[in-house]
Amino acid sequence: MSIADAVSDEQGFIRLLRKMAFDRGDEQQKELAAPSSPYGPGANGWENGSIEAFLEAAAAWAEATQDTSGLEAKAPDIWRRAAKIIVAGAFYE
Repeated sequence: MSIADAVSDEQGFIRLLRKMAFDRGDEQQKELAAPSSPYGPGANGWENGSIEAFLEAAAAWAEATQDTSGLEAKAPDIWRRAAKIIVAGAFYE
């Protein structure tokens, strides 16, 4: 279960954003102490370390999953869908 699956409203979406911000900051601290390979994800699994890469990955994942039917990527409510798009920005390549 993804952390995005817990989002069902605006407040849940805001909590998700805060959790992701904390997780990214935590990863940056871990990377300062013990850098991961530049060819793989960071210590907490982030693939996209810049805001540009993050936003591009989120948009690419959203486009890739917008027309899928029956896949978990398509959420029934808009807040969960938005959450899934944001979470995908962290890992989608």
